[in-house]
Amino acid sequence: MSTNTESVELVGDDVVGNIARAALFAALTGAFAYVSFQNPLSPHPVSLQVLGVFLAGIFLGPVWGGASMVLYLTAGAAGAPIFAGGSAGLGSLLGLTAGYLWSYPPAAALIGLLVHGVSGLVDPEHVPVARLVGAMVAGTVVIYVFGTVGFAIVQTGGILSAFAPNVLWDAFVVSALAFVPFEAVKIAAAVGIIRSDAASAE
Repeated sequence: MSTNTESVELVGDDVVGNIARAALFAALTGAFAYVSFQNPLSPHPVSLQVLGVFLAGIFLGPVWGGASMVLYLTAGAAGAPIFAGGSAGLGSLLGLTAGYLWSYPPAAALIGLLVHGVSGLVDPEHVPVARLVGAMVAGTVVIYVFGTVGFAIVQTGGILSAFAPNVLWDAFVVSALAFVPFEAVKIAAAVGIIRSDAASAE
């Protein structure tokens, strides 16, 4: 009995391509992390990492956008210096800014879902600006929630004490409100990248 193995693929071409693209956006986010400076209104630094999260969700969609950020966190935890300011290691996933990092996969997935829906990927160049901005704002909310709660937990040393109203408010001020102007610039930059890509393709 002969067996035809010509059509058997261990990993499909689409999967390989998606993994490659996910790795590309993980690397891009890591490169953006090196653009970092201190926020005068917060103990947390400002970096361009979130721009990488935005672009991953917009260009890769909910599944592979989220997967690219999981890959990013895995590489950073394993020692690749791709977190803010070139930091790395498990300590970064447990420190004052850990909440931001943990938020990246769900934020990218949500952005991808809001941009593309559930019926398949669409060309981001044809997505209305209002929809792009709305998706990134929603992703930013996820990042701020994780960042605020994570900062409160690490700062107080306990989950219950972190959810005291005054503690949460103080954490929200330095972990979210202090970053709103910078996030607005990143959202504008993401829209500009998408629209400039569309213009160059014409």
